Amino acid sequence: MLIEKPKTRSSGVKPEKRKAQRFPVVVPVEVRWRGPDGENTKEHAQAKQVNAHGGLLEMKTYPDPGSRVELINFLSAEAAQARVLGMRHTREGAVLGLAVELVVPSETFWGVNFQLKRANAELFQLERALRSSGVDPRVLGEYRDAVECLRVIASAVQELQARQLEGLETGEVLRALAVERVRRAAYLLNELAIDLDACQVNGETKGLDGLYRAVQHLHQRLMFSFGHRESRPRLSARTLEL
Repeated sequence: MLIEKPKTRSSGVKPEKRKAQRFPVVVPVEVRWRGPDGENTKEHAQAKQVNAHGGLLEMKTYPDPGSRVELINFLSAEAAQARVLGMRHTREGAVLGLAVELVVPSETFWGVNFQLKRANAELFQLERALRSSGVDPRVLGEYRDAVECLRVIASAVQELQARQLEGLETGEVLRALAVERVRRAAYLLNELAIDLDACQVNGETKGLDGLYRAVQHLHQRLMFSFGHRESRPRLSARTLEL
């Protein structure tokens, strides 16, 4: 059945008491339910804001508040039972979506994007705790860079899934990840140079031989890519393994 937007807030639906922070995602789901006349109904929807207890769905046809529905995640094919809480609106009256509550809370039903966003939020809280504890600034900087890397990857995963679902080209997203690897590599190499100057890295440091070969290999490839064809490396089987 189609539900018109309520004219007032006195719709008989109790205000939602959110049990946990919601995270913005785009998760395509199928909603199945039995209508008032006993007919089976299904509707495509998109989950826009979710947590382990439920979320907000965008869909054209809505089941009645209080009814039981089955949600099927298109990306993972995982199914879950949920209760319909009712429509949610902004203070200005704009529709936010249909609020549903999972019968059994799930940390995995909404997929990897939700898990990454929640982990990112937890890492941010940990960063605040590290700052207040007076941790070494370089260690804090390393932590922040790792969190930023995770944020970029989480965004790329979400974009890849959305593009694959719509049959769109994914090369742009993969190129963006390559840009992030370049940024991350430059950061790490500069940090290692500082460690060398401070004698925290020396000839006895484990893995230094492998790092040297990898940097040498990358240097040769960069020279070739930038037009120095005379410097094109002759790659051995051992080098290719690196």
